[in-house]
Amino acid sequence: MSEKYGTLYMVATPIGNLEDITYRAVRILSEVDLIAAEDTRHSLRLLNHLGIKKPLISYHDNNRISRAEELVSKLKNGQNIALISDAGMPGISDPGEELVALAVSQGIVVTAVPGCSASLTALVLSGLPSGRFAFEGFLPQKRNDRVKFLESIKYEDRTIIFYEGPHRIRKTLEDILKVFGDRRCSILRELTKLHEEAIRGTVSDVVSHFEDKEPRGEFVIVVEGSKEKASDNPKPDLLCLTVEDHVKYYMTEGYERMDAMKLAAKDRGLSKRDIYKLLNS
Repeated sequence: MSEKYGTLYMVATPIGNLEDITYRAVRILSEVDLIAAEDTRHSLRLLNHLGIKKPLISYHDNNRISRAEELVSKLKNGQNIALISDAGMPGISDPGEELVALAVSQGIVVTAVPGCSASLTALVLSGLPSGRFAFEGFLPQKRNDRVKFLESIKYEDRTIIFYEGPHRIRKTLEDILKVFGDRRCSILRELTKLHEEAIRGTVSDVVSHFEDKEPRGEFVIVVEGSKEKASDNPKPDLLCLTVEDHVKYYMTEGYERMDAMKLAAKDRGLSKRDIYKLLNS
């Protein structure tokens, strides 16, 4: 019977400063039978700091499907389980949504223990409009995919929030500048930690900031929404264009020349070498 099932608690943990843990989160983590964590070693440090000793089990991107079934089985056997991520609310740019969906489908009670959120913390510190916003999480790693995605939300008029790591922050900002234009922007780094930093200005200002400064830590990018409306003009019939104009069309869409040549070649059923020869004939 479902009334004998355990409860799944989605517990938010600090994004930096350990003092941001809530009283309720400490109590729930102390009372549950099992804690599922994105990185058990990382979470063990938090639990040791709180003086909590509970069994830990891993739940991360690589095992989230099979482990979800295992955890739901334990919940059906009456165990209460807390799910935590390395920082913030599990299920938001972190593993969790598959487990919640499976638990809900099985009639298991799922509840949240709210707390820190890097996206909302960055939004209220950004200085940009916070009444309406769109959270997009991490952008695609491959540049072509990233540019295409940015193009798809180019005319979003709400404030937009992205997550990014130190290794791709420069390229991501350059792509945002190329696709969105030079809008107002705020970069929040190492939120709630000792070296928390806010960099505000336009996208080009932030790009310049990182030209001679090595990016360190985790970043939240907050970008002003578009003040333009999407054009009602239909996409041109690309096959009616010259090869040169075909390639230029994709370059105006934000693609590098080589990537634009690949796309034009695909449209025309040719190889990139054929496109190169036609452009240089």
